[in-house]
Amino acid sequence: MKNRIKALAQAYAPAFTAIRRHIHSHPELSFEEYETSRFIQEKLTEFGVPFKAGIAGTGVIALIEGKNPASKIIALRADIDALPITEANDVPYKSLRTGVMHACGHDVHTTCVLGAAKILHELRDEFEGTVKILFQPGEEKHPGGASIMIEEGALENPRPDAILGMHVQPTMEAGKLGFRGGKYMASADEIYITIKGKGGHAATPHLTVDTILVASQLVVSLQQVISRNNNPFSPSVLSICAFNGGFTTNVIPSEVKLMGTFRAMDETWRFKAHELIRKQAVGIAEAMGAEIDIEILVGYPTLYNNEDVTAKARGLAEDYLGLANVEDTELRMGAEDFAFYSQQVPACFFRLGTGNVARGITSGVHTPTFDIDESAIEVGMGTMAYLATQF
Repeated sequence: MKNRIKALAQAYAPAFTAIRRHIHSHPELSFEEYETSRFIQEKLTEFGVPFKAGIAGTGVIALIEGKNPASKIIALRADIDALPITEANDVPYKSLRTGVMHACGHDVHTTCVLGAAKILHELRDEFEGTVKILFQPGEEKHPGGASIMIEEGALENPRPDAILGMHVQPTMEAGKLGFRGGKYMASADEIYITIKGKGGHAATPHLTVDTILVASQLVVSLQQVISRNNNPFSPSVLSICAFNGGFTTNVIPSEVKLMGTFRAMDETWRFKAHELIRKQAVGIAEAMGAEIDIEILVGYPTLYNNEDVTAKARGLAEDYLGLANVEDTELRMGAEDFAFYSQQVPACFFRLGTGNVARGITSGVHTPTFDIDESAIEVGMGTMAYLATQF
């Protein structure tokens, strides 16, 4: 089976490189992936793979039944949305949409899982069980397409015994994979704060509520929520990323807005921190005579890789690629809505190396110069197909 999959992945790699380039040049923002969804459906139809469309709007679910289809159900997931970034690469497959770019590699994820679908469909008489494939919208935008897919039954009829997903890793050389069991990626919540008070002339601050000063005090003091309350052995991060208020040099504004993110690795601490953030923010504002509105949008949970599933996936990856091409990957404070699946089904989310230092392919995700060494596509599609058949 391994040799069959390797041969098919190698044979199909040029065609799927072209597919990746098509998807890359036609990016669509979260929950607006209409053309991408139609393209996926066209390819699945061409491959002969049955599917259901319209899940979470633009999502697609495909089923590939092998022998004894009820004996085991393995799910593979790919996210399909792009980011609001203008691409700076000068390549033939550069984004055709100004201000929209596949800067996080979802074009690669979609391509690799489409490739795995084609391989699995061709080999369906040679493996046991069913492979359920989720092409998911809206990974980059609250509340996360995964949560909506789950609400609309994506993990039912049939329910997977395990789910696998992967993400590009530009700091890892193409040809390699990275795995980590247990807690892997942080939760991500959005913080929105509005501070209000009587504005006025900067020369008479005693006649105003200095909203700029209140906001500044708040930005600094909220860091104490992390440094003085959290267990230092369980990482968490609070970052205020936007400070908006005022319009000139001599007027204290009547309103200042702050926006930020809170990340945590522990779900209990996560929600305790929400309470502390609210309490601290309200207390400081009231002490300084300001009004305050604070909203914390609960976003993606912590991503937990089931130890047994991850150990099995890693072992299979080592068998497929060789021990030297499989590495440990680090704990990450970044977030992923794949975490919603990991809260429901035993999961493994792993890294696909896409970098190539010698060729200068080193830009990080979410940057306008992100790109990949396209040899990673053959590795990704083959690995996904092999893991699915061997689970």
